[in-house]
Amino acid sequence: MSETQVNNPLHGVKLEKIVTDLVTHYGWEELAIRININCFKSDPTVKSSLKFLRKTPWAREKVESLFLETFH
Repeated sequence: MSETQVNNPLHGVKLEKIVTDLVTHYGWEELAIRININCFKSDPTVKSSLKFLRKTPWAREKVESLFLETFH
C-alpha cells in the first residue's frame, strides 16, 4: 500500500506543518500576497487558516503548491 504514495512529496506532511513552515518563511503579509485568500489577510492565525483550508480544496492546492515550490 505504501507504494501508491512513493511519488507524492506531501505524503506524511501535515497541513499544519505546511502552513507553519510557510508562515515562518514568508510571514503572513507575504503569504497573503502570494496566495490571495482572506484567511491570510484578515486577522490570520494558523488555526483559522487550517479550518478554511480543510474545507476549501482549491485554496489547499495553492498552499500545497507554494510549499512544494518553496521547500522542494
